[in-house]
Amino acid sequence: MTSMKNALITGASSGIGLEFARQLAAKGCSLAIISNRQEELESAAKSIRDEFPVQVQTLCIDLSESGAAAKVAAWCDETCFQPDVLVNNAGMFFMHYLDKERLPLVRKMIGLHVQAITELCIIFGERMRSRSEGYILNVASMTARLPAPSIAIYSASKAYLMSFGKSLSYELRPYGVKLTTVCPAAVDTGLYPLGDKLRRTLRRLGIIMSTEKLVRKSLRALRHGRRELNPGFGNFLVPVLMGIVPARLIDSLGMKLINK
Repeated sequence: MTSMKNALITGASSGIGLEFARQLAAKGCSLAIISNRQEELESAAKSIRDEFPVQVQTLCIDLSESGAAAKVAAWCDETCFQPDVLVNNAGMFFMHYLDKERLPLVRKMIGLHVQAITELCIIFGERMRSRSEGYILNVASMTARLPAPSIAIYSASKAYLMSFGKSLSYELRPYGVKLTTVCPAAVDTGLYPLGDKLRRTLRRLGIIMSTEKLVRKSLRALRHGRRELNPGFGNFLVPVLMGIVPARLIDSLGMKLINK
């Protein structure tokens, strides 16, 4: 990873994004970390500076808003920060059957998962292409390959990322730019309200993956030029199960999730 000197990471104030920042800092990368949570972002930056001798810049911005990607690029220009690595990790999640009351959340999720990531890939991908080197990593989800009642927009937007990333990787590779799309199964983050004992058991059994392991595997895949990575036990089991269970069972499972 000798050419990975500067990394731009979205959604880096906590969870998977913060772990990407930590592991890239451990490799000597200067960082520009982005989030829409100012206090968490500054706390994350301080923790990285305290642990690693690297420069860390922060930008608090809501990437779901129109034009956000251009603002990120302008900020990079103003601060003379030229990313060798772009990690598109920022995301949001809600669980509900769709109705008109959810439309504001739907627009926000599409803006974040589809529009912002697409524009960031195009803007910074073009810059990397002009330099004949660069790395882009997009974080999608195993749900991109599944019917997912109650998280329909989430899974559909991740399916878009998976398809977009695969095609764009072929456009960029001849110019020396590597793009990897990661579609993890369950990851041990705050998304799952589990007790500590159950969390440790599930991690030991490989049913959920630690953020450290996911990021380590993802960066290795990026370095080696893999176009897609599907880490986690669930990636092997869940799609098979979903392919054989009756559709009416998926209907009822979705209803049970919502009722809970």
